[in-house]
Amino acid sequence: MRRTLYGPEHHAFADTLQDFLTKKVVPHLTEWEEKGAVPRSLYRDVASLGALGLQVPTEYGGGGAKSFLFNCVLTEQVAYSRATLGSLRVHTDVVMPYVMAYATPEQRERWLPGMADGTLMSAIAMSEPGAGSDLAGMATTARHTAQGWVVSGSKTFITGGSQADIVVVVARTSRSENRRGGLSLLVVEDGMKGFQRGRLLKKLGLMTQDTSELFFDDVLVPHDNMLGEEGRAFEYLTGNLAQERLSIAVNAQAQSVTALDITTAYVKERRVFDKALSSFQNTKFTLADLDTRVAAGQALLDRAIADHEEGALSAADAARVKLYCTETQGLVVDACLQLHGGYGYIREYDICRLYADARVTRIYGGTSEVMKTIIAKSLGL
Repeated sequence: MRRTLYGPEHHAFADTLQDFLTKKVVPHLTEWEEKGAVPRSLYRDVASLGALGLQVPTEYGGGGAKSFLFNCVLTEQVAYSRATLGSLRVHTDVVMPYVMAYATPEQRERWLPGMADGTLMSAIAMSEPGAGSDLAGMATTARHTAQGWVVSGSKTFITGGSQADIVVVVARTSRSENRRGGLSLLVVEDGMKGFQRGRLLKKLGLMTQDTSELFFDDVLVPHDNMLGEEGRAFEYLTGNLAQERLSIAVNAQAQSVTALDITTAYVKERRVFDKALSSFQNTKFTLADLDTRVAAGQALLDRAIADHEEGALSAADAARVKLYCTETQGLVVDACLQLHGGYGYIREYDICRLYADARVTRIYGGTSEVMKTIIAKSLGL
């Protein structure tokens, strides 16, 4: 269905990205998958297009965009190209908003220029071995001393953790009756004594997106590395979750579109019992059903993006769009792989990677079950 979300400047940006992805990224995907990460130089290449610091103010070397639409274009074009840019989306859509919203002028001077030009990559450390969606259950602590905050604990499933120069760590700085109180954001920098990176976690999908464990053995973090005010991390984290979930939905939707496109092309070429696979009624009906679901997802997503642009996207609506788009993605890639038959299970076929990459979208950023809980609350249940 016709989309009205983007203007000429967004379409021009999309064309630039497509050219870059086709020439600089797609030919290297297999090599990067085997290494478990993209090269650090890729982020500087993306930055040279102006695509890394899209929303970073111009005085810090960024694009100064107030709109999130360019971020959406970037996410979509990566998916349409069947490519990957490692942990870039976490850097731009998740971490940067915290720095831009809560950093002091001195912190912005220290971090934003490098974040915009690709020389200072970031990660956020929330999940722990015993705490995932339950943010208030974090056990990592930060003890106040005259020299700084002493951080102790561990984090896991950290996207970009192995390559990050700075890590925004969520730690408990005080205890209170309210479990959500007493959490703070501390920026741990590469090279700080006691900060160690664990193994790269071997995942089902997202092979080029490095995911690792992080360990903090009495890491002394300077006082001026606290991001925002002490004890307000839960408020900050939940405040940005709507955009994080929207970003996940954009990616899920774009990958659904890609899966449908490559499968439609495949069934027209594939012959079974001396007939094109596309000629069978089951194939037609399956793809017609998927196409309708994807179209519905696009309409829902575009409405959510428009609301976000106006500052009106609610937590419940962000949950709805993430739930629908990620659940639809799972259904679409599964049905599309089935239509590929045995070839769909072979890694060199794009649908195999899309299938593997899709499974985590119903988990990270809040599981589907958490999304349903949020939606139910909005219904007064």
